[in-house]
Amino acid sequence: MDRLGEMEAFVKVVEAGGFTGAAKLVGMSKSAVSKHVSSLETRLGAQLLQRTTRKVTLTEIGQSYYEHALRAIAAAEEADSVASAMQSTPQGNLRLSAPLSFGVKRLMPAITAYLEAYPKVTIELELEDRFVDLMSENFDAAVRIGDLPLSSLRARRIGEVRGMLCASPAYLAARGTPETIEDLAGHELLTYSNRVRSGWILRGPKGEERTVRTGRRLMVNNGDALSQAAEAGLGIVHSPEFICRDALDAGRLVEILPESRPDPFGIHVLFPPGRHLHPKLRSLIDHLVDWMKEADRSGS
Repeated sequence: MDRLGEMEAFVKVVEAGGFTGAAKLVGMSKSAVSKHVSSLETRLGAQLLQRTTRKVTLTEIGQSYYEHALRAIAAAEEADSVASAMQSTPQGNLRLSAPLSFGVKRLMPAITAYLEAYPKVTIELELEDRFVDLMSENFDAAVRIGDLPLSSLRARRIGEVRGMLCASPAYLAARGTPETIEDLAGHELLTYSNRVRSGWILRGPKGEERTVRTGRRLMVNNGDALSQAAEAGLGIVHSPEFICRDALDAGRLVEILPESRPDPFGIHVLFPPGRHLHPKLRSLIDHLVDWMKEADRSGS
């Protein structure tokens, strides 16, 4: 028997006043309980119990050991309870990574609502457009938008966002408005440098996929910065709608080639591989799925 098991057998003997009663409490034979206590005394090199034909009493060392054993067993039981509770109740800290623009515009309202619903969870959210290494940088999960690189990480799709081609009225007045995908070859195409694919994937007249190579005049790893560049007249941007919507509504940007609009970008939560997903992360992912669905229904 392990150390804690020996300790528990000893405590039961003391509480029951003998080996026969202890055997009934732990569901073992009397000889098995006696063997465990003897093993404990041998390991400690001390006699814990005075044994007579009538009763069992504690030695001085046994009395002290008994008091410490009670605390140790209680601590072990508390540890088991905490571990069990954590498997059913979301609690603890979550360290997350997410793209800057998406994090500010779409993710933070969802995170706020989640923390209100789960007061025992704390979140450390890092917003940046680089692809963090979850394992080496100790992140629990990361939000990614668009194509996913091949990796051992697990992924769950929590929603999607529409992409569109936009340019400023001033740029279009100066360079002309593209009427076809082929026309894009004569324009400045601003590049989001974190995208896995090397070009834009658009839809041709018959629904076929068409790849458009982007330029190198401006390459940025942040969507808001690219949208601002497009508003300034530097070129055409392929932007998620949540980034360019305000500029479109205000007339600072104009959508072009809406019939060639690309397929929606997938939004995924990536997390390390493993059989069991911790309740705090599982509950957050479920919350984000529901939140994104509601946001899509309401158009927010």
